[in-house]
Amino acid sequence: MTQKRVRRTFTPEFKSQLVKLYESGKPRADIIREYDLTASAFDKWVKQSQTSGSFQERDNRTPEEAELIKLRKENQRLLMENDILKQAALIMGRK
Repeated sequence: MTQKRVRRTFTPEFKSQLVKLYESGKPRADIIREYDLTASAFDKWVKQSQTSGSFQERDNRTPEEAELIKLRKENQRLLMENDILKQAALIMGRK
């Protein structure tokens, strides 16, 4: 049976140090094994470092992802405003 991994968090400084190790020539497999990382997490850090230099998710979004988030927030706001107006119309209709 495989044991479930415990989710760990890493500081941006730690991620940056590991990416620098990789960029200086240390093999990817050695870094992953030595620090007990998942390959996907390490690859994600390398990609984030190369594209934006930041490990923050919001700094690594594509323009399409950013627009989708903005539109979802706007849609939620409009739905709330619509509900408020419906309630106000019901209250005004009673008077």
